[in-house]
Amino acid sequence: MAVHRIEVGFKKGVTDAAGESVRGRILEHLGIRVESVKTVDVYTIDGGIDSKKADFLRETLFSDPVIQESTLNAPLERDFSWMIEVGYRPGVTDNVGRTSVEAISDVLGDRLSAEPRVYTSRKYLISGGLSREDADRIASGLLANELIQRWRITGREEWDPKNAPWLDIPQVQMEHRPAVRYYDLNVPDEELLRISAEGILALDLREMKAIQAYYRRPEVIEERSRLGLEPKPTDAELEAIAQTWSEHCKHKIFSGTIAYTEDGKSEVIDSLFDTCIKRATKEIGRKVDWLVSVFHDNAGIIKFDDNWNLVFKVETHNSPSALDPYGGALTGIVGVNRDPAGT
Repeated sequence: MAVHRIEVGFKKGVTDAAGESVRGRILEHLGIRVESVKTVDVYTIDGGIDSKKADFLRETLFSDPVIQESTLNAPLERDFSWMIEVGYRPGVTDNVGRTSVEAISDVLGDRLSAEPRVYTSRKYLISGGLSREDADRIASGLLANELIQRWRITGREEWDPKNAPWLDIPQVQMEHRPAVRYYDLNVPDEELLRISAEGILALDLREMKAIQAYYRRPEVIEERSRLGLEPKPTDAELEAIAQTWSEHCKHKIFSGTIAYTEDGKSEVIDSLFDTCIKRATKEIGRKVDWLVSVFHDNAGIIKFDDNWNLVFKVETHNSPSALDPYGGALTGIVGVNRDPAGT
């Protein structure tokens, strides 16, 4: 089966809210004035369906014929100065693509020869007197996150509707062989810092030396030997320690010692969490009778009436990740929903 590309955009006269929002952000954040921004959503379907089924999906699943227009294996764009297409890098979760696969299965059912793969991207059709440097700034500074996305910029003068450039399908082209890596921590300080940086452990020298000292302890070496483990830690062990000691889990900044200076006055704060956050709540607790459980579990409980309590959770971090998360990262699902239920 061939690869099919469905492009969906708004009809002329229909407001493109996403495009208008981007136009405003370009001016606000980058100081670049553009005439207009139009968006086109792209669904690239790899395998499982023929052209006839792809066209059926274009009409019935991926577009709204009342307000949208769409094409199959042909560019939808017309008037623009610069076209920027943004898509995910290979290996990055594409939630809309996954949902599209499920929807295709629901629509076509047993008419599928095999389960297709769907990759999503978005085109931004920008009009105005922009240079390529401006287009580069807009792509890298506003439209895409380089950690998880890639983009392609095409100028109007180089655009050919008969040979329109596409982003490559973001398939992971590599052979993965699972392996366990052991780390020798009996190394100089510079090497310890390199191990932390290479593994994205985000551990400083003091923390790395604490781990080094632990694995040097005779009783630890003996116990590991008894269990059939190498004296050297594995990459998984170091990652587990790093996650446990991370800012997300440990709140090192909140609970650390901070030297604070303002208006020529200095003070040492031993744990912002204890002295500012918890103390303020405890002072309220001495004056009211509706604090049921605070700072004991992963969510707080207050009294609503004689029969009901309310549980609240506020997530303190964006994501439990050393890298910027993709949209829909698990913190909101796991932290905000799980913790009240667990409490």
